[in-house]
Amino acid sequence: MAMNERYEPQSIEGKWQARWDEEGIFRAGRRPDAPKKYVLEMLPYPSGQMHMGHVRNYLIGDVYARYYQMRGFDVLHPMGWDAFGLPAENAAIKDGVHPAIRTRENIESFKAEIKTLGYSYDWSREVNTSQPEYYRWNQWFFLQLLDRGLVYRRFSKVNWCTGCHTVIANEQVKDGRCERCSSEVLDKEMPEWAFRITKYSQDLLDALPTLKQWPDSITTRQRDWIGRSDGAEVEFRVQGHDAALRVFTTRVDTLFGCTYVVLAPDHKLVAQVTKPEQRANVEAFAKRMAAQNKTERLGEDTEKEGVFTGAHALHPFTGQPVPIWIANFVVSDYGTGAVMSVPAHDERDFAFARKYSLPVRVVIQPAKGDKLGAGETLTEASTDDGVLVDSGDFTGLPSAEARVKMAATLEAQGKGKATVTYRQRDWGFSRQRYWGTPIPIIYCEKCDPERKGIPVPLDQLPVRLPDIDTQEVLTGRGEPPLAKVASFVNTTCPKCGGPARREAETMDTFVDSCWYFARYLSPHYDAAPFDPEVAKHWLPVDVYVGGPEHGTMHLLYFRFWTRIMKLLGLSPVDEPVTRLITQGIVNGADGRKMGKRYGNGVAPSTIVQKYGADTARTYVLFAGPPERDFDWSPDQVEGVARFLKRVWTLAATHHASVADVTYDGPYEGKALETRRAAHKCLKRVSEAIERLSFNTGVAGIMECVNALYAVGTPETQAEKAAMAEAMRLLARILTPFAPHIADELAEAYGSKVLTVSEAWPEFDPALVVDDVIPYAVQVNGKLRAEVRVAADASEADVRAAAEAEEKVKSALEGKTLRKFVFVPKRLVNFVVG
Repeated sequence: MAMNERYEPQSIEGKWQARWDEEGIFRAGRRPDAPKKYVLEMLPYPSGQMHMGHVRNYLIGDVYARYYQMRGFDVLHPMGWDAFGLPAENAAIKDGVHPAIRTRENIESFKAEIKTLGYSYDWSREVNTSQPEYYRWNQWFFLQLLDRGLVYRRFSKVNWCTGCHTVIANEQVKDGRCERCSSEVLDKEMPEWAFRITKYSQDLLDALPTLKQWPDSITTRQRDWIGRSDGAEVEFRVQGHDAALRVFTTRVDTLFGCTYVVLAPDHKLVAQVTKPEQRANVEAFAKRMAAQNKTERLGEDTEKEGVFTGAHALHPFTGQPVPIWIANFVVSDYGTGAVMSVPAHDERDFAFARKYSLPVRVVIQPAKGDKLGAGETLTEASTDDGVLVDSGDFTGLPSAEARVKMAATLEAQGKGKATVTYRQRDWGFSRQRYWGTPIPIIYCEKCDPERKGIPVPLDQLPVRLPDIDTQEVLTGRGEPPLAKVASFVNTTCPKCGGPARREAETMDTFVDSCWYFARYLSPHYDAAPFDPEVAKHWLPVDVYVGGPEHGTMHLLYFRFWTRIMKLLGLSPVDEPVTRLITQGIVNGADGRKMGKRYGNGVAPSTIVQKYGADTARTYVLFAGPPERDFDWSPDQVEGVARFLKRVWTLAATHHASVADVTYDGPYEGKALETRRAAHKCLKRVSEAIERLSFNTGVAGIMECVNALYAVGTPETQAEKAAMAEAMRLLARILTPFAPHIADELAEAYGSKVLTVSEAWPEFDPALVVDDVIPYAVQVNGKLRAEVRVAADASEADVRAAAEAEEKVKSALEGKTLRKFVFVPKRLVNFVVG
């Protein structure tokens, strides 16, 4: 067929998207005997406003999905919706639209925009986390974990967002404010449900080195977040009381230098141990701390302050009393809520001791060099390991040895023990909102007077979200919304059949995203969350793409959940993902992160309507390495559009004269040059995709197109056949990047099948070797010249060419050659004396 002289993407892109759908080309399982590749991007929250940041995320996965399909793999590349959550509920509070309606509208809008960009999704596996068919299994998981002691009810201090009116996770608090709405976050004590993720802390930590294809930045953040500390737990008896303080320290070797202990202002023993004469000061300080933001309290620049309780604790080894203080730098929900303070060997303790004139006692001397003076002469703390002094029977021991022996002695005396603590805390997941998974628990005063909760029987799942009057229920104030819905809350006890109440809180939406990747495997399976037999084939995910901001939230939670699924006999793997790709953000023209918050988003539809989907795709891929941020540039979008027009014009110009030409003779001159350009491009793009360097792959295609223009009009049969081959190769090479134009060019040049169904081409090694290559010429390691010789030149030929260079001649003149170093295809070095 004849090609249109003009590149008109709007006339071809819809055509190819329809054909892809008709042929079901992206359905997983079409090649049951082929090796598998599971490519996945983090499922989006359907806000209804897709911007180019989303486009970039999904494009990375799409390039790999198309490339792997051409490489002969059976590819699973699904898409779904993280549809529960605060934004829809907050919008409902604001404008009165039911979250289910808003979510459905947003999904329709988002999906339509996604489809215009030509992503290779298997839509038959689409999931929506707000559907009962999905969240039923959240409830099932909850009950399975409850039965195994991995879910429990606790009364604890939580992060309360004053804007969202709900609890949020530690990971969602940024500088004392809610990550989502930027409102102030307060400490608040209340009951909540929690997953015992800490039971897996060490396992999650130990497995990090196995994640060899994860970015180091993510594994480092997870390691720091889990925060293993090896140390000792030490008991200080309170003088004149039966009570004892437990402290955890990583430096038990400094124990003899402890001159005071500090409790969190809200520690449960503060009221018990405080002396009457200090009670007013202590209570006033505790009240002030309770009103303060935890992040501000614990900031490095925050002045350390405290109040003496009037009480003393007894040193576990010496029996000497040390004063008990409360201070702003200790919090009750970290560690034991109590610390032993050794001012001579801890910077924070030193500053506090100097401020309040507390003793400073040196008990660790440097192993080498100058010794420390007396405590009162120190100007700063000495925090390094060393040798113990003034430490009873442990004097003279190196710090490391002392830590082991002191911990053993404490344990033998019943005053402590060696122990390990983790920074990570259990995952509190109950939320005081409507738009989430109902927690399948019932409270009955008769059968459950302690309100531990009675599980909903499995055959009664799912516990469905009730329909509501948004104006009446979603007020953003008062008790959890579901508590206001009598038809939901009032139920019968599964044990006695009497009146009972349902749990009115819902689950954190991170529960939804912990396991969705497995639901894609069998989204309509009704006997379990997913089919375990299917999971044996597809898991783990081979390539996972998403933002690095999820490093200690989603990416940690779903590692935990995968272990749970293995425990339950569902998953064959411990780790959900083999290769993780964290993409950089797309900044708006104003230099700030593109999105709704700053009103600087660029809707993909505006680019698609003006330039076509392939321009939008190619620009985003060309703008920079996928893991780096880049600034949106309208001028560069225009430049990419011009490039694709050049591709089209090149193909259209030669189409009539070369498309049907065949030739089986030798290629020389312009014909050989044409083939070299195409095969070098193929090699470069293949390598670029493998190493996640899509921008250099696009650059390679641009160079190839320039080279094909440069060879001019093909005249001989060989030249025409070479150009036809180049255009067919170019179509297949373009497929992962700009698939619509790729399929149109391939069809014009005789292809009867979709390009993604064709094998990724193999380059001819003989055509990618340069005829001439450069050699650096060194004399005694110093660069003197560069020579260009035939690629197959022998060592003698290279040496002769090097010795003929004037600068080399002068450097060698009068010298004795001691050695000649030849590094093939790189350099030669004359070693002279």
